[in-house]
Amino acid sequence: MRVIGIDPGTRHLGWGILERVGSRVEHIAHGVIDTPEKDTIAARLVVIDDALATVIEHHRPSAAAVEAIFYAKDAQAAAKLGHARGVVLLRLARAGLPMHEYPPARVKRAVAGNGMATKEQVQATIMQMLRLAEAPRLDASDALANAFAHLAMAPFEEAMARMGVALAPRGRATRRRPTHR
Repeated sequence: MRVIGIDPGTRHLGWGILERVGSRVEHIAHGVIDTPEKDTIAARLVVIDDALATVIEHHRPSAAAVEAIFYAKDAQAAAKLGHARGVVLLRLARAGLPMHEYPPARVKRAVAGNGMATKEQVQATIMQMLRLAEAPRLDASDALANAFAHLAMAPFEEAMARMGVALAPRGRATRRRPTHR
C-alpha cells in the first residue's frame, strides 16, 4: 500500500509518500508546495492543484490521508484552510484515490504517542522512524505523519469493516445497521 499524506495549507501545503512493504514502512518522497504570498487565493489554489496533480501522477499512491478539519480561533485562517482542503479533496477524487481523514490529535497519538505533541516533536519522531538524514520541513513532516497514521490504522480499520463495525471520526466503533429493501 502506497499512501500520500497531506497537510493542507494555502501558503505551504505539505505532502509525503510512504509505502508499506510487509511489516515495514518505507519513505518514498516528501515535499512542500509553496505558493506566492502576493498571489490571490484563487491563484494559490491553482498552484496547489497543478503541483499536487504532478505529485500524484509521478508517485502513483493507492490511498490518501488528509488532516481533518479542526476548529481554529481565526475564522479567516479556517476559511483559507477550507479552500485548500477543497482543492485537495477534489484532486484526490479526480485521481480516484480512496481518501481517509484523521484528526490532528489522532495522528499525533499514532506517531508520537501523545495527542498534544508539538509539530517539532512529530517532526523529530518522523525523522527517526523513517531514518531520514535531514529533518523535513514541518508541513512535510505533518504530511508524512498523516500517511504513517493511515498505514498504522488501516489494518485495524479493514478488520473492523469486515466485521461490520464502522469507526467514527474520533475512533469510536459503531455497529452498522443492516439495510432492508
